[in-house]
Amino acid sequence: MEEQVILIDENDVQIGLCGKLLAHESGQLHRAISVFIFNQKNEMLLQRRAQTKYHSGGLWTNACCSHPRPGESIEKAAQRRLKEEMGIEADSLFYAFHFIYKAKLDKGLTEHELDHVFIGKTDEQPKPDPAEVCEYKYLSVEEIKEDLKQHPEKYTYWFKRIFEKVISAYFQ
Repeated sequence: MEEQVILIDENDVQIGLCGKLLAHESGQLHRAISVFIFNQKNEMLLQRRAQTKYHSGGLWTNACCSHPRPGESIEKAAQRRLKEEMGIEADSLFYAFHFIYKAKLDKGLTEHELDHVFIGKTDEQPKPDPAEVCEYKYLSVEEIKEDLKQHPEKYTYWFKRIFEKVISAYFQ
């Protein structure tokens, strides 16, 4: 059975369920989570999405991005997906902020999400799922800023949109 996403209104109130692919084909607003991980050196963990992902394959992004399952809290979804995608558990995840965005993606898809952003810290060595992640690395904030300037096309839309806000939330 196809994975379901939670359709919501702009106040994050559930209004229904929809197959994940259909939600992205039709651009329906749905609930999402993004997790940003830092190590003890304050370097950010980046993953390069597997080429086989249904959108944004091969692009660099934050440690994990996904959708909660019906009936699952955003906190549990963040912990679950971090373990499933990257094979790690953060010492603690804290809720940073949320935002709504709508973006045209590759393959004729539209991402329209209310994205709940979590930040955590760990030095655990990632063991990524190759179906999700083809590469990962830790970079300093300055290295990421420079690479974003030089090569913005290598990064996901949502990562570029919230990187600075995540940095502000983490270092405040």
